[in-house]
Amino acid sequence: MSESKFVAIDVAAEPWETRYSEHLGKTMYRKNLVTDPDTGMEIRVVKYPAGVMNTRHTHPCAHGMYVLEGTLVTNQGSYGPGHFVWFPEGPEMEHGATAETDVVVLFITNKPFEIHYV
Repeated sequence: MSESKFVAIDVAAEPWETRYSEHLGKTMYRKNLVTDPDTGMEIRVVKYPAGVMNTRHTHPCAHGMYVLEGTLVTNQGSYGPGHFVWFPEGPEMEHGATAETDVVVLFITNKPFEIHYV
Protein backbone atom coordinates (compact mmCIF):
# COMPACT_ATOMS: atom_id res chain seq x y z
CA MET A 1 0.00 0.00 0.00
CA SER A 2 1.29 3.46 -0.84
CA GLU A 3 1.91 6.18 1.71
CA SER A 4 -1.01 8.61 2.13
CA LYS A 5 -0.27 12.30 2.04
CA PHE A 6 -2.16 15.55 2.35
CA VAL A 7 -2.63 17.44 -0.93
CA ALA A 8 -3.74 21.06 -1.46
CA ILE A 9 -3.78 22.43 -5.01
CA ASP A 10 -4.48 25.98 -6.19
CA VAL A 11 -6.45 24.78 -9.20
CA ALA A 12 -6.83 28.29 -10.67
CA ALA A 13 -3.03 28.62 -10.76
CA GLU A 14 -2.54 25.30 -12.57
CA PRO A 15 -2.13 25.56 -16.37
CA TRP A 16 -4.58 23.80 -18.69
CA GLU A 17 -3.12 20.72 -20.39
CA THR A 18 -4.17 20.45 -24.04
CA ARG A 19 -5.66 17.08 -25.01
CA TYR A 20 -6.26 16.63 -28.74
CA SER A 21 -8.67 13.81 -29.60
CA GLU A 22 -7.81 12.09 -32.86
CA HIS A 23 -11.25 10.48 -32.86
CA LEU A 24 -13.12 13.79 -32.50
CA GLY A 25 -10.65 16.02 -34.33
CA LYS A 26 -11.13 18.44 -31.43
CA THR A 27 -9.13 19.74 -28.48
CA MET A 28 -10.22 19.49 -24.86
CA TYR A 29 -8.37 20.67 -21.77
CA ARG A 30 -7.65 19.24 -18.35
CA LYS A 31 -5.88 19.84 -15.07
CA ASN A 32 -4.84 16.58 -13.40
CA LEU A 33 -5.26 16.88 -9.65
CA VAL A 34 -4.97 13.46 -7.97
CA THR A 35 -4.37 9.86 -9.06
CA ASP A 36 -4.50 7.13 -6.45
CA PRO A 37 -1.64 4.68 -7.13
CA ASP A 38 -3.49 1.81 -5.42
CA THR A 39 -6.90 2.05 -7.13
CA GLY A 40 -6.16 4.17 -10.21
CA MET A 41 -8.95 6.57 -9.16
CA GLU A 42 -8.45 9.98 -10.76
CA ILE A 43 -9.66 13.50 -10.08
CA ARG A 44 -9.18 16.22 -12.65
CA VAL A 45 -10.78 19.39 -13.94
CA VAL A 46 -11.91 19.05 -17.56
CA LYS A 47 -12.97 21.77 -20.00
CA TYR A 48 -14.96 21.01 -23.14
CA PRO A 49 -14.89 24.08 -25.42
CA ALA A 50 -18.22 25.29 -26.82
CA GLY A 51 -19.55 22.83 -29.38
CA VAL A 52 -17.27 19.92 -28.40
CA MET A 53 -19.25 16.74 -27.79
CA ASN A 54 -17.54 13.49 -26.84
CA THR A 55 -19.47 11.13 -29.14
CA ARG A 56 -20.87 7.72 -28.16
CA HIS A 57 -18.37 5.77 -26.08
CA THR A 58 -18.01 3.44 -23.11
CA HIS A 59 -15.64 3.24 -20.16
CA PRO A 60 -14.40 0.26 -18.09
CA CYS A 61 -14.71 2.60 -15.09
CA ALA A 62 -17.51 4.59 -13.50
CA HIS A 63 -17.08 8.34 -13.43
CA GLY A 64 -18.75 11.46 -12.16
CA MET A 65 -18.81 15.06 -13.28
CA TYR A 66 -19.59 18.00 -11.01
CA VAL A 67 -20.48 20.97 -13.21
CA LEU A 68 -18.51 24.09 -12.25
CA GLU A 69 -19.27 26.35 -15.24
CA GLY A 70 -21.50 26.18 -18.32
CA THR A 71 -23.91 23.37 -19.18
CA LEU A 72 -22.96 19.70 -19.45
CA VAL A 73 -24.92 18.10 -22.30
CA THR A 74 -25.35 14.31 -22.05
CA ASN A 75 -27.43 11.66 -23.78
CA GLN A 76 -29.57 11.74 -20.60
CA GLY A 77 -30.17 15.51 -20.44
CA SER A 78 -28.42 18.82 -19.79
CA TYR A 79 -27.08 19.97 -16.42
CA GLY A 80 -25.84 23.34 -15.18
CA PRO A 81 -23.52 24.48 -12.39
CA GLY A 82 -24.00 22.65 -9.11
CA HIS A 83 -25.23 19.42 -10.72
CA PHE A 84 -23.37 16.16 -10.15
CA VAL A 85 -23.76 13.50 -12.85
CA TRP A 86 -22.64 9.89 -12.28
CA PHE A 87 -22.04 7.52 -15.21
CA PRO A 88 -21.89 3.82 -14.26
CA GLU A 89 -19.26 1.55 -15.77
CA GLY A 90 -20.16 0.08 -19.16
CA PRO A 91 -23.18 1.80 -20.80
CA GLU A 92 -22.84 3.85 -23.99
CA MET A 93 -22.83 7.59 -23.34
CA GLU A 94 -21.97 10.96 -24.79
CA HIS A 95 -21.30 14.28 -23.12
CA GLY A 96 -19.83 17.68 -23.80
CA ALA A 97 -20.55 21.39 -24.10
CA THR A 98 -23.40 23.34 -25.64
CA ALA A 99 -22.77 25.10 -28.94
CA GLU A 100 -22.77 28.45 -27.12
CA THR A 101 -20.51 28.02 -24.10
CA ASP A 102 -17.64 25.99 -22.66
CA VAL A 103 -18.38 23.56 -19.85
CA VAL A 104 -15.95 22.97 -16.98
CA VAL A 105 -16.40 19.95 -14.71
CA LEU A 106 -14.67 18.29 -11.80
CA PHE A 107 -14.15 14.77 -13.19
CA ILE A 108 -13.78 11.77 -10.87
CA THR A 109 -13.19 8.10 -11.78
CA ASN A 110 -13.38 5.08 -9.51
CA LYS A 111 -10.44 3.29 -11.17
CA PRO A 112 -8.06 3.82 -14.13
CA PHE A 113 -9.63 5.81 -16.95
CA GLU A 114 -10.02 4.43 -20.47
CA ILE A 115 -12.34 5.45 -23.30
CA HIS A 116 -13.66 3.21 -26.07
CA TYR A 117 -15.53 4.91 -28.94
CA VAL A 118 -18.51 3.05 -30.39
